Amino acid sequence: MRVYLDNAATTPLDKEVFDAMAPFMLEHFGNPSSIHSHGREVRSAIEKARRTVATLINTSPAEIFFTSGGTEADNAAIRCTCRAYGIKHAISTKLEHHAVLHTMELLEKEEGVQVSYLRHDERGNLDLEHLEELLASQPRTLVSVMHANNEIGNLNDIKAIGEICKKYDAVFHSDTVQTMGHYKHDVQTLGANFIVGSAHKFHGPKGVGFLYCDANIKIQPLIQGGAQERNMRGGTENVYGIIGLAKSLEIAYRDMDDHAKYIQSLKDRMIYKLREQMEDISFNGMSEFGDKSLYTVLNVNLPASEINEMLLFSLDINKISASGGSACSSGANAGSHVLRALNVDPSRGSVRFSFSKYNTEAEIDYVAETLAKLYKKELA
Repeated sequence: MRVYLDNAATTPLDKEVFDAMAPFMLEHFGNPSSIHSHGREVRSAIEKARRTVATLINTSPAEIFFTSGGTEADNAAIRCTCRAYGIKHAISTKLEHHAVLHTMELLEKEEGVQVSYLRHDERGNLDLEHLEELLASQPRTLVSVMHANNEIGNLNDIKAIGEICKKYDAVFHSDTVQTMGHYKHDVQTLGANFIVGSAHKFHGPKGVGFLYCDANIKIQPLIQGGAQERNMRGGTENVYGIIGLAKSLEIAYRDMDDHAKYIQSLKDRMIYKLREQMEDISFNGMSEFGDKSLYTVLNVNLPASEINEMLLFSLDINKISASGGSACSSGANAGSHVLRALNVDPSRGSVRFSFSKYNTEAEIDYVAETLAKLYKKELA
């Protein structure tokens, strides 16, 4: 049995999505900026995809811009907002994805933006009173807080954050990469000026994403070079990627309730099986709590052991794909800035299992049994 439990890093492409993309790889090859019929038919398909995405998140197509993925979308929202409004104070958290965290560090170093980081407890729960204190002292700030953490699964109350930001006239960006396609987003009630999506997180193709930009926020493009995306993103569009993104998000919304229920049952089963077969385990962040974390993510805190140094390799040998944190991490928890921020004991191992609609109960049982055997063997 070969098991893939690293769906927070990327998900397998849905066959229905591939079928929608294929004609734009082989037949409809025109450049969407061309005025002849080959270009016009492709332009029409892109605008149809834009309308699909806009409808699903309850906004206007004019507020949807296609990008190369979540990282570009995050960069565009943060950097272009600071430049457009001369913002010199930003608020974020130490638990953000590097797409946000590294961008904040760059703004601080190169553009003189003061960055404040919200306090959080040992489980990664954010202190929203601290947010209000910071905004009260420096209004017209950029706030960037993710909807859900990609490593520990914590869900943040972005509606509450949005309300606080509105009170102090702050611009609010939320990295919604891990929740897009897994939770329904209505930008009319969400309170965020920017949210983002990346198709490969919800069974679409890699290398394509989108940025929702509130029409009341006026920014200049991050990437220059052409009039594409209504002058907001230079460069020929990734046509079949955009088609695949819209189709995968459409499927995700169509089947969301059933898939959420099923995937949560797999996560609950994993928690039960691990507790049943192993001693001295816990779960990082809020990942064990169904109403406080992504139903797709479980971050397991394992006993101190020499095996921790080679844990992911040992799982891979047993045909199990998982990660220690984000996809760029190495070792059991060496690469995780999130776990370091939570002061997780470095002598213990941490592994992130992330689930999808394609996983099975049999796979969950196999992974739990394999992990238990690895530690029992080490202790013996």
